[in-house]
Amino acid sequence: MTYDYDKLYGSTPQALGQPTQVFRDFFDQLGGGPVRVLDVGCGQGRDALFIAALGHSVVGVDLSANGVRDLINAARAENLQIQGIVADIVTYVPPGEFEVILIDRTLHMLSKTERLAVLERLICHVADGGWVLIADERSNLPGFRDVFAASAADWTTELDMRGYLFLRKS
Repeated sequence: MTYDYDKLYGSTPQALGQPTQVFRDFFDQLGGGPVRVLDVGCGQGRDALFIAALGHSVVGVDLSANGVRDLINAARAENLQIQGIVADIVTYVPPGEFEVILIDRTLHMLSKTERLAVLERLICHVADGGWVLIADERSNLPGFRDVFAASAADWTTELDMRGYLFLRKS
C-alpha cells in the first residue's frame, strides 16, 4: 500500500520540511542564467520554491492535488515563476525540454518496471548540456545507471554517492 501524501499535504503545511541540501548546493554552484527545471514529485514545493526564488523557471508535477495547490499558493505569494501540474508520473509526458530534471525521493514509490520506464521517458526531455538530479534508495541506483547507459545520448556521471545520482547530458 502506498502512502497517502495527498492526505498528509491536506493537513500539514510544509510536511516534508526544508529543501534537500545537496540540491541547494547544486543550484548555488550552477552559475549562468536562469534555467528551466522540472521537479518530478514536487509535493508542496520543498525544492521547487527555493529553485524558483533563485530566478529559475520551474514546472512541478505531482499526483497530489493538495501538494500542487500548496505549491501554487506559495509561488503566488512570493511572485515566483512556477507552474504546478497534477499528474501521475507513470503516464506524464513533460512539455518540451529542461536544463534540469530533479527527482527527489519519488521513483522508489513505483514498481521497478514503472520507475525505470518513467526515468527513460524523462531523460528524453533533457536539453543538451542539461542535468538529471536524482535522490532515491541506494538499491535503485544500479537500475538508474543502466537506463542512462542504454540511452542514445551521452551522459557523464557528476555525483554518485549515498543515494544521489547526478548526470549531465553531453
